[in-house]
Amino acid sequence: MGVWSLLFLTILSFATLSISDPNDEACLTHLSLSLKDPTNSLQNWTKPNFANPCSGFNSYLSGATCNNGRIYKLSLTNLSLQGSISPYISNCTNLQSLDLSSNSLSGLIPADLQYLVNLAVLNLSSNRLEGEIPPQLALCAYLNVIDFHDNFLTGQIPQQLGLLVRLSAFDVSNNKLSGPIPGPLGNRSGNLPRFNATSFEGNKDLYGYPLPPMKSKGLSILAIVGIGLGSGFASLVLSFTGVCIWLKISEQKMALEESKNSQLMPDY
Repeated sequence: MGVWSLLFLTILSFATLSISDPNDEACLTHLSLSLKDPTNSLQNWTKPNFANPCSGFNSYLSGATCNNGRIYKLSLTNLSLQGSISPYISNCTNLQSLDLSSNSLSGLIPADLQYLVNLAVLNLSSNRLEGEIPPQLALCAYLNVIDFHDNFLTGQIPQQLGLLVRLSAFDVSNNKLSGPIPGPLGNRSGNLPRFNATSFEGNKDLYGYPLPPMKSKGLSILAIVGIGLGSGFASLVLSFTGVCIWLKISEQKMALEESKNSQLMPDY
């Protein structure tokens, strides 16, 4: 192979690495539009960089990592970001790790995340996300980590998430979730990692193993005893008052009878 052939192949390989994937460009563009950046932490998230975000394994975008010219990791943690998570993030089809934790993001968790079939890490913890956990996340078969703690998520934990056999870390603590903990998550068997109560605590209406049994919403034993003692004391007071009134009336009657008798008795 001649020198010119080697030079041509080298130029071609670099050109291939510099070609942006249109899906990544759409993903990054829409994600940028959906976010508010009050601290200007994403200054280099600009349209020219969206068109060509990667240089080999490096990225021109802060918080992004590339692999073979594609975005495969986004880590935008603790940047005071506001806004919402664009459903267009599903266009980053090579994404393996998405970490948007410790911000002030609101809105829903996009069900479109189901199209990130290579996703292994999903950390959206410590935000202000609402709504239900999308059951479609079960389609991300490679998920190892799901961390949603400290949000405002409601509804039940989808049963389908118990199908994620690669799941090794799961945390939905401190939300507003309700209903039963899915058996495949709360009571895993075999060689599957087990999740303890700390993964689920802080959800007032969530119940089931491994959480401790819910306290009865009825009256506690102490409350019942207290009511009993209170009512007993009240009865005692009423009884005592009644006796006092009866004695007083009896004394008045006796005094009246004595007065009548003294008037009827003759003087000697």
